[in-house]
Amino acid sequence: MKQLLYCLLVVLFAPPLAAADMRFNMTPGVTEISGKVYHLHMTILYICCAIGLVVFSVMIYAIINHRKSKGAVASHFHESTKVEIAWTVLPFIILILMAIPATKTLIAMEDPSDADLTVKVTGSQWKWHYSYFDQDIDFYSILATPRAQIDGTETKGENYLLEVDKPLVLPINRKIRFLMTSEDVIHSWWVPAFAVKKDANPGFINESWTRIDKPGIYRGQCAELCGKDHGFMPIVVQALPEAEFEAWVAEQKQAASVAAVAATAALSQTLSKDELMTQGEQIYLGHCAACHQPNGEGLQGVFPHLKGSPIATGPLGGHLEIVLNGKTGTAMQAFSKQLSAQEIAAVITYERNAWGNNTGDAVQAKDVSEHRSGNPNVQASVATAPTSTTQNPTPTAEAPAVVDPASLPTLTHDALMAEGETVYATTCAACHQLTGAGVPPAFPALAGSTIATGPVASHINIVMHGKAGTAMPAFGKQLSPQQLAAVITYERNAWGNNTGDTVQPADIASHGQ
Repeated sequence: MKQLLYCLLVVLFAPPLAAADMRFNMTPGVTEISGKVYHLHMTILYICCAIGLVVFSVMIYAIINHRKSKGAVASHFHESTKVEIAWTVLPFIILILMAIPATKTLIAMEDPSDADLTVKVTGSQWKWHYSYFDQDIDFYSILATPRAQIDGTETKGENYLLEVDKPLVLPINRKIRFLMTSEDVIHSWWVPAFAVKKDANPGFINESWTRIDKPGIYRGQCAELCGKDHGFMPIVVQALPEAEFEAWVAEQKQAASVAAVAATAALSQTLSKDELMTQGEQIYLGHCAACHQPNGEGLQGVFPHLKGSPIATGPLGGHLEIVLNGKTGTAMQAFSKQLSAQEIAAVITYERNAWGNNTGDAVQAKDVSEHRSGNPNVQASVATAPTSTTQNPTPTAEAPAVVDPASLPTLTHDALMAEGETVYATTCAACHQLTGAGVPPAFPALAGSTIATGPVASHINIVMHGKAGTAMPAFGKQLSPQQLAAVITYERNAWGNNTGDTVQPADIASHGQ
């Protein structure tokens, strides 16, 4: 009997005692919260094992010592008050003992206050967009695993499907607050080493936080079934010492300045059709092929084909519009902020000449820029493929030229409201909600607010330049004067605000001078 009891003790307690070293067990992670979650997990495991030991010990003892062959006679204690109280009170006490540490851990997990850095995480099919508040840094993070590995023509790498082109870079020893939202369907941002797993819902903001203890690279994935390429949406976080992080921030700001100069210089470049096709193919494979397929045939009933489509072979203006601004109600995203004018020109040139489309169009960066500014005659500026080589004017260190207010269009109130509603839904609704009610106190309401019903100049100023110390970013560089005018007009007249104000693009350009 003693030997049997010893064996039972070994069977029940050996796994939990060795669990810390088992590769199948939860890991402690690299944050304070992940450590608390790990210790909570182990505590509950030990309690469950102790319950199992008691239950199975009593059961085995009863089976052996009260068997019929020994002449045992069953006792009758049906409806025993003592038994009823015992098996009600004891589990209740056990649950309370388990709930106390669990509640403390959950409360700590949901406390993003007093953060040193706030990062907005936006999911879309199938990439992540990261925006650093008060740093004027934002970028998209896209799967970097080569297509050849996915197709099985090359040996899969060590971090297969867990590598991206641009990782999220964070400092150690600082409290990082995450604001999670989505542009299309429900995603979930999950990094096991941080014990952070939070859904990103369209039209809503969820909060989470972390404080990383150790430098390193940590990987995660989207943990919500979000569509066809759900398994191709990895997360990579690079944690740096604080000094290195500050250096990285400075590098990003410098790179943004260089990119702005390069983008300006690209407007005066004329690339050959071959150069555009080569660049466009790479961009298409990286950003478009997941839906429309590398052969341009799409997925019937889900993602439309581009091969022979009326978009890719019809008027250029329609093609530019849908690539730049997407299509509401579909999975077609707006790439105006994701790609440069040169990249958009290249991918559109590729789509209009690949797979037998053969329109002969060679779209240049200036054509994309003109369409963004509202020029309806962009089709006329598209030339056939130039025979000359690339022109490379020497870029200057000057910022992009200031827009002349007189060159901007004057739009009707209804046109501004229609465009403003679209801009608001894609840019502002994640924080202030589609109804303008906000999420107080984190995100103030716009319906009836002093900003949206007060002086127009104050409204323009906060939208263009943001507000220091809050989650309100500056949109002066993210949106065009026409988009800014439209969204401000919408905010000043939607949800019962009804100020009657009509803000024109020229007002925005004049305000910025």
